[in-house]
Amino acid sequence: MELKVIGTGSKGNCYILENNEEALIIECGVNVQAIKQAINFNSSKVAGCIVSHEHMDHAKSINELTKLGINVYSSNGTFKALQINNHRAIPMQNKIALAIGNFKVMPFDVQHDAAEPFGFIIKHKECGNLLFLTDTFYCAYTFNNINNILIEANYSKKIIDAKMNAGASPEFLRNRILKSHMSLENCLTTLSANDLSKVNNIVLIHLSDSNSDEIAFKAAVENTTGKTVTVASNGTSINFNKTPF
Repeated sequence: MELKVIGTGSKGNCYILENNEEALIIECGVNVQAIKQAINFNSSKVAGCIVSHEHMDHAKSINELTKLGINVYSSNGTFKALQINNHRAIPMQNKIALAIGNFKVMPFDVQHDAAEPFGFIIKHKECGNLLFLTDTFYCAYTFNNINNILIEANYSKKIIDAKMNAGASPEFLRNRILKSHMSLENCLTTLSANDLSKVNNIVLIHLSDSNSDEIAFKAAVENTTGKTVTVASNGTSINFNKTPF
């Protein structure tokens, strides 16, 4: 199994889990042409697309994907917020697993300024159990037997507070970020709360362009977890097998 990063961050998020037979699109907040290129214009290979919430940097191309014959899965709240109602927009229920091709996806509720946002546990025999967690300022759950992790590390509280104190960032923006995105500090807390003994990869996603430090964030997560850590960037491809061999 391979993970492809098509886009990450406020300009657009999209990731593809792919093997030789099928693909699962995670988020579609980029131009549909970029997604089509990433799947080599073979939409029949796509088992489906899962979307965490309605903000455009995650959901931009939902309608275009459904026109390609790809089923898109998200919460009822997300589809209502986007006013999407067609037979390829398939609602998911909180904590109820759903088969999407050979992928099994269980959504769970997260904390974001959106109608009904989800994180996901994605299961497949090749990648094992994958935790996808973005656009939430904390996670109320812990998980067992995780093999691979995609987790938001949007900002450092130290950086954002220093910018506000220097007058470079308004307080209202700081407060919104604190209640809608995951800080490096909360990312470390979340990872530490889980059993990481079977984890092969930790991928940091959705880093802020102005409130993060890629090198420092990667080092902090490596030091805390002892795991292989990658900072997602557009065009990155990562081996996402259940075991590293």
